[in-house]
Amino acid sequence: MFWRTCPSIEPCLPRPAKEPPLGPGWIHEIKHDGFRIMARRDGSRVRLISRNRHDLTYRFPSVAAAIAALPVRSCLVDGEAIVCNGDGLAVFQFVRNYRRGNAAALCAFDVIEINGQDLRRQPIEDRKLLLEGTA
Repeated sequence: MFWRTCPSIEPCLPRPAKEPPLGPGWIHEIKHDGFRIMARRDGSRVRLISRNRHDLTYRFPSVAAAIAALPVRSCLVDGEAIVCNGDGLAVFQFVRNYRRGNAAALCAFDVIEINGQDLRRQPIEDRKLLLEGTA
């Protein structure tokens, strides 16, 4: 399937800048303090892979369950696994020391594939609508 033919897909990582770019054609997103994850579903199998290619599925069972519950046969979602403090802010130390449970969430940035269809050539705005469930 798609994942087997495109196993080298890397997450798009943020780059530091002195100030955000201006003008049309730019999308600005919050940089969360967490682990970058490529969430892969292929049938009933779900894997959460870090940017260093570590399988973190066992650490974030609630995230894996959410991906498994999506109404698709397969998907590849680029996101950030986070654990928040009492104020709802992602804290890197929390996710770093997090071992297993239901407190983690996935902030999805992009959807790369759905049901075997490579979406990378689609406009990012359209892919974000798919993530929101409004497309």
